Amino acid sequence: MSNKGKITLVNSDGKEVEFDVLFTFDAEETNKSYIVYTDNSIDEKGNIRVYASTYDKDAKTPELKEIETQEEWDVISDILNKLETKVRNGEITASEEDGE
Repeated sequence: MSNKGKITLVNSDGKEVEFDVLFTFDAEETNKSYIVYTDNSIDEKGNIRVYASTYDKDAKTPELKEIETQEEWDVISDILNKLETKVRNGEITASEEDGE
């Protein structure tokens, strides 16, 4: 996994929105590369909204693509759950998770 900083995407209204990249990773289970990012907005349950996409890390200009299968969501959810547990247990701090 690696931290990549920030990305800017165009939303459905045509507005540019900046996101913080939480991390990227390659999954052996799916043979794809993933990016996990947030706009730091809060959902109705008080959780920070987190988004994920696939991308071709070798492309000159990587294009984000939608997650296609439940298997992919399961891989991403597993990683997010493990990170959350480590932060809650004090095994890592939020800044360590961000690569600082």
